[in-house]
Amino acid sequence: MTEDAFDPFDPASLRLDQSFTDGSAVKRVWNTIPVGRPNSQDFFRVHPSEDYRRSPIGIIELKEERETYLVAPALADALRTELTPCTLFTTINRRGVLKLWPAKHSKDGRPNTWNDSAMDGARRAQTAWIRLVSNQSLKAYEAYEAAGTITDPVWPELTFSEMLKIAFGAGRLVNSFDHPVIKRLRGLD
Repeated sequence: MTEDAFDPFDPASLRLDQSFTDGSAVKRVWNTIPVGRPNSQDFFRVHPSEDYRRSPIGIIELKEERETYLVAPALADALRTELTPCTLFTTINRRGVLKLWPAKHSKDGRPNTWNDSAMDGARRAQTAWIRLVSNQSLKAYEAYEAAGTITDPVWPELTFSEMLKIAFGAGRLVNSFDHPVIKRLRGLD
């Protein structure tokens, strides 16, 4: 073996170039943004900017499929019985998973402890890491704030419009009475 031969087990030959760790070689591509309430075991934050939420919006939830559809405002009156009004919040958990959370409003305008406690949790999560846990006896969500110091989230460089396109693309925007979800709910499929 010659002196200048490469030895793959020489510790000096295993060291990566310093530029490898700067992360500039790759950029995350956002192709999936789930829609739903934050997981009760995850600490999460709500984007503090008004630009990253909308209220009220209408959604249709298909319980069996666990799918949520965004409803165009022009169809809201005609779909009143199928539609759920809510505030759509942008959330992120400690692992950097971005999610759109439709926090429900009361359909009849009366107070609702589930909805009210969820909205309170969303307000708290704008400035603190919280977990939102269902309490059946209380008939409300309980917010638990992180006991330790967790650094502020790093929000992606996406507009709210871009997030909506990712989350509700591929047929999850109900903007016509010919949409398959409407046909299904009306027994026309």
